Amino acid sequence: MRTTALFLLSASFCLAQYKVEPSGAPPSELAPEVSAALNKQGSKVLGADGKEVCEIWVAAAAPAGKEHGEESATFTAVPQGALLGAIRFADGGSDRRGQTIKPGVYTLRYSLFPINGDHQGVAPQRDFLLMTPAEEDKDPKATPNFDTLVAWSRKASNTPHPAVLSIWKQEPGDFKAGLSLIGEHDWVLQVKLGEKDLAIIVVGRAEG
Repeated sequence: MRTTALFLLSASFCLAQYKVEPSGAPPSELAPEVSAALNKQGSKVLGADGKEVCEIWVAAAAPAGKEHGEESATFTAVPQGALLGAIRFADGGSDRRGQTIKPGVYTLRYSLFPINGDHQGVAPQRDFLLMTPAEEDKDPKATPNFDTLVAWSRKASNTPHPAVLSIWKQEPGDFKAGLSLIGEHDWVLQVKLGEKDLAIIVVGRAEG
């Protein structure tokens, strides 16, 4: 099914059982205006050993814009660059390309990956969240264009490629709040983004 992922794990790790539990309020590293746009309670993802993988907070409401009709997009009315959440890595992490993400707090903004040969087969949908260091992103109402957002996100990855999470809008009949294993490798966190159902791959293995 969805094969892009936040973390690249060996096959043995993919068999581990991950779990999720409630976390507290958005972290103090976020600008107050950004925190105010997020839910007051987040989700903490834990590994089989009980060690924290990450914490995620999503926006209290889904940003609404004009239907854009982009090919292979599941969120068809969320504006490019809209703030959808924030993520905290207590001990650092890695994105779907195996890029190291330093410990810290990052905002999560919406974008679609380009239709070109570089992204062939990375996911059936083009929806992604791009990470930006919290200290670089203080305006929740900003909607940076694709090139600007990529430039911001390179500050999270410290490489020419942005740091990303694969997401999609879950169909109502498929929504299951919490953390689930979808396919053979992908642990997917399903949460409410206002009235919409958001699925985020938080642990898994990239293929393709």
